[in-house]
Amino acid sequence: MLVAFTSCQTTTTSSHQFAAPSPAWSTKTGQLAYTDQKVSLIGEVLVRYSKQGEFELTFTKAGGITLLSLRQDAGFGKVEGPLARRGWSGPIGEAPASLRGWFELRDKIVNGRKSATIRHDAGQQTFTLRF
Repeated sequence: MLVAFTSCQTTTTSSHQFAAPSPAWSTKTGQLAYTDQKVSLIGEVLVRYSKQGEFELTFTKAGGITLLSLRQDAGFGKVEGPLARRGWSGPIGEAPASLRGWFELRDKIVNGRKSATIRHDAGQQTFTLRF
């Protein structure tokens, strides 16, 4: 039964198609300071989003090492990279607690378009973005 459930989730999540970024998307670059109960990191952040709600965030460290890559639309998300541990994809409402703060950043960034600094606290996680 466990194999059947795991297979079902893999099939469902792998069939989701995110919109491809286009020139109409907004782009921001800056720095992200991230802390949780285990780590504290500062790195570069690239954010792209559309008026329709598609969102991408890439958090990197010096030398181009990707720490976390996130894609999100209205109801579905995908996260990869060392900060995401094994990675995850699925309905945003079902995201593991350790990744929910990352998915909440979309609304903070999109709604704070003109802000040079955005701070978001999500449980044990703190995100400070400077664009």
